[in-house]
Amino acid sequence: ELAAFYMVLLGWNMAFQDENYAVIAPPGTAQGAYPGITFQRNPDYTPPVWPDVPGAQKQMAHLDIAVNDLEQAVKHATACGASISGTQFSEDWNVMFDPAGHPFCLCLMKHVFMEGE
Repeated sequence: ELAAFYMVLLGWNMAFQDENYAVIAPPGTAQGAYPGITFQRNPDYTPPVWPDVPGAQKQMAHLDIAVNDLEQAVKHATACGASISGTQFSEDWNVMFDPAGHPFCLCLMKHVFMEGE
């Protein structure tokens, strides 16, 4: 389920899937080629608590996803099944939770144009 969430969120494809593993990758990526994200089933999984709380499960990974339109990206993420964290730190990024409770951030991509380049 988590691989399917990120596949839709990122517009990637399912490169491999069985009962214990799933791999997603950008369209056109051959199986086993990079980049890709691998997901492994863990029946004993406990969602992290964020922000961190002493004694609680800590986050194991964190993705920052650069976007050009933060408002649209948040709408897309929630339509895919993400939820918005009640704790935010900036207007330039939004902390979200995937369906398994992992925090990830949608970060506004800032374009910098240098004269002469």
